[in-house]
Amino acid sequence: MGFTNKLKEWRKKRGLTQSELAEKSNVSRATIAGIESGAIDTVTTDTILKLSSALNASVPKIFFTK
Repeated sequence: MGFTNKLKEWRKKRGLTQSELAEKSNVSRATIAGIESGAIDTVTTDTILKLSSALNASVPKIFFTK
């Protein structure tokens, strides 16, 4: 299973801005922007779990499903 990044897609599905997701997940907006743009390609498990919880979606759906 390879790493994919659907964070932006899921964020938009939920109708959230990067700032709103940052507040909801307790992950900085800069980190979210970096993950979405691909500038950040190493993400901690804690960050992935916070983002998936805030988006009410499973980790594989956001980060591992094509």
